[in-house]
Amino acid sequence: MEHPVEHDVVRAGLSESEMRERVIQLAFGGRAERFEEFCEVIRVGVPQATAVVLRGSAVTGERHSDHAPFDAEGPGTSDLDLTLVGAEVLDLYATDGFYIPGIHTRPLSDREPDIAPALLPLRQKLTALVKRLNIQATRDWIMFFREHVMGQAFLTLAGQLETT
Repeated sequence: MEHPVEHDVVRAGLSESEMRERVIQLAFGGRAERFEEFCEVIRVGVPQATAVVLRGSAVTGERHSDHAPFDAEGPGTSDLDLTLVGAEVLDLYATDGFYIPGIHTRPLSDREPDIAPALLPLRQKLTALVKRLNIQATRDWIMFFREHVMGQAFLTLAGQLETT
């Protein structure tokens, strides 16, 4: 399913269409249908009031910390950084799964699979499609801060995010 773009939103200097094309090329081997399947699994698997964004090197093409390109250590070596945005989804994380209690979680990953047990089926379905994935949850104002203060771009995959 093609995502219509009424107006091409720009986040931290990158347009949604530019980010989407980069993600399809880097993380999905140029296969738009695999990207669409990934987005559909997300839409079905998250609470209705949750926005979902993809951050990191899959979106920008390079790591934030050292500017190394996506998959710099070889194919499949860069994780996809999925962030679930909204109050409801934060309830799915264990109390010890937060960087900032009730506001911003640590990533659900192979290293910390027990911090959000209710999200494990979603992570397993998504990991079957992309092999490497972390899932964080946060409040919308954290995304506003990331975009407008830290200059970090992100691609909205599902839901609507109020960050402007």
